[in-house]
Amino acid sequence: YIKNTEKLSYGKEHQYKLTVTAYDCGKKRAAEDVLVKISIKPTCKPGWQGWSKRIEYEPGTGSLALFPSMRLETCDEPITSIQATVELETNHIGKGCDRDTYSEKSIHRLCGAASGTAELLPSPSSAANWTIGLPTDNGHDSDQVFEFNGTQAVKIPDGVVTVNLKEPFMISVWMRHGPGTKEKETILCNSDKSDMNRHHYTLYVHNCRLVFLFRQDPSEGKTYKPAEFHWKLNQVCDKEWHHYVLNVEFPAVTLYVDGVSYDPFPVTEDYPLHPSKIETQLVVGACWQEYTGNENDNETLPETSAGGELRMAQFFRGNLAGLMIRSGKLENKKVIDCLYTCKEGLDLQIADGVGKGVKIHMNPSQSAVTIEGDDIDRVDKAMQHISYLNSRQFPTPGIRRLKITSTVKCFNEEACVSIPSVEGYVMVLQPEEPKISLSGINHFARSASEFESSEGISLFPELRIISTITREVEPDGDGDEDPTVQESLVSEEIMHNLDTCEVTVVGEELNQDQESLEVDMTRLQQKGIEMSSSNLGMIITGVDTMASYEEVLHLIRYRNWHTVSLFDRKFKLVCSELNGRYVSNEFKVEVNVIHTANPIEHANHIAAQPQFVHPVHHTFVDLSGHNLANPHPFSVVPSTATVVIVVCVSFLVFMIILGVFRIRAAHQRTMRDQDTGKENEMDWDDSALTITVNPMEVRLVSQHFTKNALFQL
Repeated sequence: YIKNTEKLSYGKEHQYKLTVTAYDCGKKRAAEDVLVKISIKPTCKPGWQGWSKRIEYEPGTGSLALFPSMRLETCDEPITSIQATVELETNHIGKGCDRDTYSEKSIHRLCGAASGTAELLPSPSSAANWTIGLPTDNGHDSDQVFEFNGTQAVKIPDGVVTVNLKEPFMISVWMRHGPGTKEKETILCNSDKSDMNRHHYTLYVHNCRLVFLFRQDPSEGKTYKPAEFHWKLNQVCDKEWHHYVLNVEFPAVTLYVDGVSYDPFPVTEDYPLHPSKIETQLVVGACWQEYTGNENDNETLPETSAGGELRMAQFFRGNLAGLMIRSGKLENKKVIDCLYTCKEGLDLQIADGVGKGVKIHMNPSQSAVTIEGDDIDRVDKAMQHISYLNSRQFPTPGIRRLKITSTVKCFNEEACVSIPSVEGYVMVLQPEEPKISLSGINHFARSASEFESSEGISLFPELRIISTITREVEPDGDGDEDPTVQESLVSEEIMHNLDTCEVTVVGEELNQDQESLEVDMTRLQQKGIEMSSSNLGMIITGVDTMASYEEVLHLIRYRNWHTVSLFDRKFKLVCSELNGRYVSNEFKVEVNVIHTANPIEHANHIAAQPQFVHPVHHTFVDLSGHNLANPHPFSVVPSTATVVIVVCVSFLVFMIILGVFRIRAAHQRTMRDQDTGKENEMDWDDSALTITVNPMEVRLVSQHFTKNALFQL
């Protein structure tokens, strides 16, 4: 027989071929050899096959099939039912999944929420600066998240929130909180500012319970009323992001967590508050109350008041975002679902006949889908139609983990085959970042009267906003064959929204007593855009198209009703998208003031006759004999200005004539001098000539001539 000496593996070798030769006792070889083939059968491993661990998703491509070739191997086991669950893990992205990172106020508006909502944790800015000192988490593409570690809290300025406790009101917040201590941790607290220590309404966490305290108005009478509402929820302490909406319409209080409603249990009753005229203080992350000595050691220094020491207490430990409050109207279920819905998730589009005999269940957040069936082929086809979809124009890049868990049953209704779980991930690629460009007239001049008019001047009359992305375009043909062919970059214009534009004064701040930036508020309200202004400039917020923002910016006007000392003013404009994730260039505008001199009226003392002198009406007689009355009775009397002008012109003419005469005279004198010089050269001097001869020179000359003569001979 043939025996192997080591373990055979199908992955190493599928088949072995052996040649067997026979010999007799005399060692005579057989005439023919025998070929023996040994085939190695693969070890059957039940599980999912035909899937990729890494799946790349390109933004803007729509739905992407995750398992187009997946199938389940059961090793010929008699299977009666199959259940497979696909989970998409996105807890590390933003607040639980990929959502638009606009400000929470803008998202409420996009979802159709009622107006009048106050944002208590806005992004720090010149108009809302009370959150500047809070630690933030900016690692999720400008999705503003604030961290509270048990030492920080912020006081909300007076006037930001106006809540009438007799009317219905709503509180909305994103919260991530883990198992805490036994102390109260305050999310939002409205308490007495001084003298007393009463909490009017408070939302806090205590022992993994969410508690809402609401004390009634004193005018309700001294009867017990519901005052404290409790919810025991696992979501409060699971260290995951959850969305909470509290609808208060006394005596009913409804809590929505991730779009699911919960009724309070238990409910504690209490007396209404005593009447007083003490102002209240609204705080996020702690509560402003009287110091009792039993609070945390990490509290701020107390402030002394008539009622004792007041300080921050009951600090919150966790993360908060999008804390909103609105009085007068509750939030409806449709808006709540819109606020919580993710922009990414699993999708399952079943064609006709594919879903027959298969049960499909998907959770509300579309992060998990379960498929049940008794036919392997139909379950395989359903799994092949599961896809990933991200509807954001600029999704958050990074990994989204996938996990598939499966359970199969045989005829005995028990799990007969163990299917190992499958783990992979979707890699969302980096989106092509848009380049927002602002252009227009950046330097112009206007008259002072236009600055002082009721309309003022338009700062951005011809402003244009465009956005472009740069793409790499591969050359035609096979680039591998020609190494000289390179990819080219092409700029392409795209359309998207904007959510903020800020106009800032360059130089000195605005003087509210003599200048201002103005805009037509009616037009802004029609577009659902809000405006806030200060001495530093103007901020326009609200999600809208670039074309709408162009129209709004064209409406901004600058007025200055004291332009005597003003020569120029400079402004800077910056727009952004997705809460500052994409920022435009700085568009600077300089406006010059044209000052015009006022005409000075010369006094006409001749025309201004005394009152006791009667004006004489002069008449002119023309050649035809008709008398025409002069419509201007004083026009015949020359004014002082006319006399001065005539004298000046006459003097100028005289000087010109004098200059010409002097030039002509000088020219004639020069010509005369030249003629005289020529005559002197031509005249002969008839005076007698006197010649004097030196005898010594004559002797020397005579000797010189004698020597020359002898030499020649």
